[in-house]
Amino acid sequence: MIIPKKNRLSSVEYKQLQEIAAEFNCKVGKIEGEVRTLYPIIGDETSELFINRLEGLPFIDHVSRMMAPYKILALDQKHGKQTISAGQLKIGRDFTVIAGHCTIDPQHPEYFYKTAAAVKQAGADMLRGGVWKPRTNPHSYQGHDQALDILLKAKEKFELPVVTEVMDERQIKLAVETGVDVLQIGARNALNYSLLKNIGRYTENRQTAVLLKRSMHMGSVDEFISAAEYIASHGNTNIALCPRGTMPAVDGFRNFPDESITLLLKERTWAPVIVDPCHSVGKSEYVPKAAMSAAAYGANGLLLESHFDPKKGIGDDPKQAVKQEVLAALIKDCKEISRMSCSFHQRISG
Repeated sequence: MIIPKKNRLSSVEYKQLQEIAAEFNCKVGKIEGEVRTLYPIIGDETSELFINRLEGLPFIDHVSRMMAPYKILALDQKHGKQTISAGQLKIGRDFTVIAGHCTIDPQHPEYFYKTAAAVKQAGADMLRGGVWKPRTNPHSYQGHDQALDILLKAKEKFELPVVTEVMDERQIKLAVETGVDVLQIGARNALNYSLLKNIGRYTENRQTAVLLKRSMHMGSVDEFISAAEYIASHGNTNIALCPRGTMPAVDGFRNFPDESITLLLKERTWAPVIVDPCHSVGKSEYVPKAAMSAAAYGANGLLLESHFDPKKGIGDDPKQAVKQEVLAALIKDCKEISRMSCSFHQRISG
């Protein structure tokens, strides 16, 4: 819908709209009100260039889109509840919990194996482990290929699908070819469109899933979904979306908690939503309530940092990883909250 700056356009201005629309195989109609006239676009309005051309006209205030700027990820492209595959696990079918180290310490592989055992005993469905790590400080530990061997041994030993973050083409290929089930795209790379395209191309026709985190500086919900569209449009629709907090941070939290956007994501896309409350709030004592909030909002699962002994962890684990006993209680309670939330939604909408 085209919204003019004044109540009505002149015939010359209206003709200019029609001429621009024709270049994009569209038409512009009129909805004449008593005071104001609106101008609906008839046709495919998803072209960014088309919208920019219209909004660049001096007599146009803005263009309000009626269609989503993404096509593959749009809700109406799928029927029923959408699930994606992570090994033998179906994300989106039941409430899914992914837990494990922020960062695998290659000097102490036994720490990760102990945590993997604890994660499985607590009832988690997948195992996370950071092999390569993006760091603000270039002198901080950046990860090591050796940690990939540790992750894959834990996968085999404990029979859990695994997820790790990748940041470049070499890491993508290495992770996929060695059997990592889910590639995580972190907040720093969520708007790296070249990387998103490469992931889509390289994982096309494979069983590999992609967990796309929300950027710290990402704008609208549509921008988040459009980032996932890059992956889907280049070959892989096996995608889950992961809210993890944005900027500016709330005083006392690591970021601005954004688990509530789960509601908006589910109105617009079929992709499962897996919330990361650990990076959102940044302190282990705050994680449980943030996680339960995500479950209440209708998230399909959680991505949690967990360590058998957080003070022995590296990366973010010492400050925001939950212990086994907390993880076990949280999994039980969040699954029940998720069930109640789903039941309530069905009652009020049915």
